[in-house]
Amino acid sequence: MPKQSAEQVKAAVRERYASRIKARRRDAETIPLTSAGSSCCGPSSAPAEQDERSAWTQEIYSAQERGSVGEAIAELSMGCGNPVAIAELREGETVLDLGSGGGLDCFLAAQKVGPKGRAIGVDMTPEMIETARANIAKVGAANVEFRLGDLEKLPVDSANVDVIISNCVINLTPDKDVVLREAFRVLKPGGRFRVSDIVWTREPSREEQRSLSDWAGCVAGALTANDFLAKLRAAGFVNPRVQRGDDGGQGWVSALIWAEKPEPAPPQASERLGCC
Repeated sequence: MPKQSAEQVKAAVRERYASRIKARRRDAETIPLTSAGSSCCGPSSAPAEQDERSAWTQEIYSAQERGSVGEAIAELSMGCGNPVAIAELREGETVLDLGSGGGLDCFLAAQKVGPKGRAIGVDMTPEMIETARANIAKVGAANVEFRLGDLEKLPVDSANVDVIISNCVINLTPDKDVVLREAFRVLKPGGRFRVSDIVWTREPSREEQRSLSDWAGCVAGALTANDFLAKLRAAGFVNPRVQRGDDGGQGWVSALIWAEKPEPAPPQASERLGCC
């Protein structure tokens, strides 16, 4: 995609989610939802009511998870799944959330890694970062921070993160190869990549891929499962796999995606002995 088009995509995405978070602050937003089990960030012509948004959140997150952060923050989720549920988080780990939004997944991850661990959220929309930072005090999360930045140039040191999570955001990025290389860079050797995203179950048409509104709606920029797996391998990840939901015939679906950054190869016997 040409640079200008990439900037147009980012502008459309930023505008959509800035307007959404502002509207939710006023508690006057109606969120477009498709049928149950599909992405709440996907496009739809029919507005949904508050109780439909709550039902979607309840389907993805347990009552315990929602209660631990408060329903108001839980309903800020604009994702298509629960990446924390598959992240296998351990005490003391550092977690990075790509496209952290209002902060829900970061707060849930922070609870699992405990006070000796930390959760970092990165988002390119200033209004999202502002909201997430305000939510830190509401949740009382001392081990969470949010950074403004692009996923194509993460404001995170190399080999600094144990686990990467993301919730319906990678599909929004114009250059997924760069995003995945950045994810690989910041992960420690042996680190885990655990995300929820939208994937196509068929090849999208050229018209579908060109729609800026569908880009911002999480669909036009999505990959097929096979393409996602190929890009993960090209970035250096190993053991990539995808678990897709039921698309209901719409051609795209939410999916859970796993991969790992390989550990360095053990030294050869001659190297261990210092032999020339």
